[in-house]
This record gives sequence, structure tokens and C-alpha cells, in this order.
Amino acid sequence: MNSKLFRISLTAALSGFLFGFDTVVISGANLPIKELWDTSPWFHGTFIMSMALWGTVIGSLLGGIPCDRFGRKKTLFWIGVLYAISALGSGLATDPYMFSFFRFIGGLGVGASSVAAPIYISEISSPENRGKLGALYQFNLVLGILIAFISNYLLKGVGGENDWRFMLGIEAIPAIIYTIMVISIPNSPRWLAITKQDEAGALKTLRFLFTEQEAQEKLKEIEEHNPETVEKERLFSGKYSVPLMLAFLLAFFNQLSGINFVLYYAPEILERAGLAAQESLFSSISIGIVNLIFTFVGVRLIDKLGRKQLMKIGSIGYILSLAMVGWCFYTSASSMLLLTFVLIFIASHAVGQGAVIWVFISEIFPNKVRAYGQSWGTGTHWVFAAIITLITPIFLDEDKGIFKENPWPIFIFFAGMMVLQLLWVLFKMPETKGVSLEELSDILSRKK
Repeated sequence: MNSKLFRISLTAALSGFLFGFDTVVISGANLPIKELWDTSPWFHGTFIMSMALWGTVIGSLLGGIPCDRFGRKKTLFWIGVLYAISALGSGLATDPYMFSFFRFIGGLGVGASSVAAPIYISEISSPENRGKLGALYQFNLVLGILIAFISNYLLKGVGGENDWRFMLGIEAIPAIIYTIMVISIPNSPRWLAITKQDEAGALKTLRFLFTEQEAQEKLKEIEEHNPETVEKERLFSGKYSVPLMLAFLLAFFNQLSGINFVLYYAPEILERAGLAAQESLFSSISIGIVNLIFTFVGVRLIDKLGRKQLMKIGSIGYILSLAMVGWCFYTSASSMLLLTFVLIFIASHAVGQGAVIWVFISEIFPNKVRAYGQSWGTGTHWVFAAIITLITPIFLDEDKGIFKENPWPIFIFFAGMMVLQLLWVLFKMPETKGVSLEELSDILSRKK
């Protein structure tokens, strides 16, 4: 693989590391903050746990605007700044409102990151390696999750009652490093050619990434599929109904698998299964390790087997593992058996939805509306993530939760949703591997 292409893609994908770290680091601070500020289940779910996700919703829905106006590169730079501010502010917060505000700022970074990084990588890569390079974002995301779990475990007790401040504040270090690294990457050649009408700048970037002949061919293909028009393309004009529906359903099913439910509340779920607090934090690390290993498997296979095949494998794994987690809770099976099925669930996600979602959504929209299409798909993803995180305390709270005695119905519900996902994958999801972005836009815009 082109070493320059890999290095630049990896740099952009590091925003995924901050995404993963920021998203899961709250799991270690969840219970200490609940005890410190003694908030109600509703307040804890609405402000403490899900405020970052509401920021993510806004960041993802609006992320297409700076991506188109200022470019993918500048957007990625300011995302790093948002992460750093959020980490420092959350760690120094003196009350739940201040804490929620800075978590919201971090959420803006996460949401914008899930728009800017995948489309940047898809626009600088080629059909042969677009899946692998695009999946680097997810690989870094799960690496961030693993490091967050490890960091929480190692920092447990370091600051006494304030150990959660160290857990949250330490994210500022990788955020600052990432922000500096982004300065060295080039602008997207497709953004330069289409949005800025800068053919010379686009060709310069393509020459930097590919051979002279490849650069000329790629620029020619971009221009042929995107003729200059006075009229601006509208995402919701009806012309793009197929990619809009594909993005919506993929993102919808991603969250209705229960992945964020498990990742955000892993220590609490494992404590319910009988593990002590310190053991549950340690077991959370095993979730991060399995996630990372099987994401690597997904990255290796996504351009070989294709997006659809990975989704089939992941869906079957989801159904079996979620049903068995529900059974373990229902029958009060051993905590280690339950942890085993949780890990199978994580592996199924990593190989399927985890590896596919950011790549697939970034591929299916035409160049002119890709940023806004990515916002649509990621916005859907984060709206459902926020809703699930918001209502989880209502179901899990030890005193007033609907399923405070036993959460097995939650996992059976998620398993049922994954049956629907499998049917959608089998009959409706198209394969996108090995096809150029321009060819994909022609194919999907013709479908009815």
C-alpha cells in the first residue's frame, strides 16, 4: 500500500482514537459522579451520561457545513481543539452543570469527527484500499476505547474521591498531539476540485499521493462525473433517496444492536452479573481487547469479503450472543459465562457493523453532497445513541429502574432488532467494494 496514503489516512483516523476514548472514558466516572452529586436517575441520564451524545448529535448533523465550507482538513484540526477543551473542562468541573457543558463540547468534536474523518479518507483513497483505509477510523476508535478502559483501571484510586477527574482530564494529552499532526496533511483533492473549483490544487494533492498517470486519471474521472453546474445539489431532492435510506437503516441498526448500551454501562452491567467493582472495571478491559482484535480482523477482510458479507457474519453473531446474554441474566448463570457472551457480542460488532458503518456511509453519496450525506447518516446514528443512553438509567437504576431486578428483556429486544438487520442485509444492502466513488454515485442515484 502507498505509504504516504497510509500515513495521511492514519493521521486523519486518529480523530477516531479521541472519539473512542472520549465516548467510553465516562464509564469509569459514571458511578463516582453519581455518588458525588447524588442526582436523580433522570438527571444523571439526561445531563451526566448523555449530554456528550447530544453534543455529538449536533456535531454530526452540522458537521457537513464546515467540511464543505472550510474543508475536511480544517474541520479535523478544530475537532482536536474541541477534544482538548472538553477534557480539561470536564476534569476540572465543580458541579454537574459545568461538567455537562464540557462533555457537550467534547460531543461536538465526536460528532464532527464522525463526518469529517471518514469522508476525508474515502476521498483520498482508491477503490482497492478504500475499505482498509476507511476502517482505520474504526480501528483507532476501538483502540481509544481500550486505552480508555485501561486508563480508567490504572487511575482508579489514584486521586482518591477525585480519581474520575484524572480519568477525564488525561485525554487532553492525545488531543493536543493529534491537533498538531493534522496540520501536516493535505486537503481532500475531491473537495478542492468540486467545492473550491481548484483543479491545480487537486492535481497537486493527487500527484503527492499517486503516480503522475494515476493522478491525471483520477482527476479526469472526478471532473467527468461532476460537471460544473450553476444549480446547487440538494440532498433531499428525491434524487438521493436510495443512499439516504441505506445510510439511515445502517445507522439505525447499529445503535439498536445495543453496542453503546454495553460500552457505556459495561462496569455496571458486569456488576449486576456478580462481579465486584474493581473486577468489573478490569473485565471492561477485556471488552476493549476483544473489540480491538476483531476490528483488526474486520479491517483485513473488508476489501476481500466486502461490506455485505461482513454484515451477514456480524448479524448472525449479534443474534446468538445477545440472546445468550439475555438467557444468562434470566437464569442467573455464572458471571464468567455472561462475560463470555458479551465478548462474543463485541467481536460480532467489531467484524460487522463496527468495520463497515463509517466506510459504507462515506462511499454511497456523490461527491457534491457527500459531506451532508455523511451528516445525515452519522446524525441518525448519534440520535439513537443519545436516546438509548438517555433512557438506560430508567431501566437499570438500582432503586427505580423498570428492570432493576433483572435486565434480560433489554438484550432479547436487541436480539430481535438484529434479526431485522440480517433480513435487511440479505435483501436490500448493496455491495460497494472495489467500485470507485464516482461509479457508486451513478449506480445508486439510478436505483428506485
